[in-house]
Amino acid sequence: MKEFYLEVLTPSSKIFEGQVLSVTLSGTMGEFQILYDHAPMISTLEIGRMKIRTKDQGEIVYSISNGVAEVMKNKVLVLVRSIEDIRDIDLARAEKALDRAKKRLSNKNDPNTDFPRAEVALQRAINRIKLKSAS
Repeated sequence: MKEFYLEVLTPSSKIFEGQVLSVTLSGTMGEFQILYDHAPMISTLEIGRMKIRTKDQGEIVYSISNGVAEVMKNKVLVLVRSIEDIRDIDLARAEKALDRAKKRLSNKNDPNTDFPRAEVALQRAINRIKLKSAS
């Protein structure tokens, strides 16, 4: 299986850079996989998972937030708002974040609650718990 170049960035840092065999991402229209010689494309990304396969490290799975992926001539650039290796997820912390988000969303009359932000926090917590529990 042939390799291609992958670079993964957040607003504050470079998370991954190197040759990979495949990358699987959570797109707006569903999960998709990129392999060597993939057609050029740009896709928006949703809260979900990113799975990278390499010759040296095997499979690495991340929890990702919204972002964008660009594929061009065997180079893939992934830009995400946040990312976390599932091996680093603290399940107890993720469950507390889920409880906090649910509590904020249940208080419909609080004018100080940023409901769109609370909904994103809820979705991120659910994703982190799901991915950690499956690992």
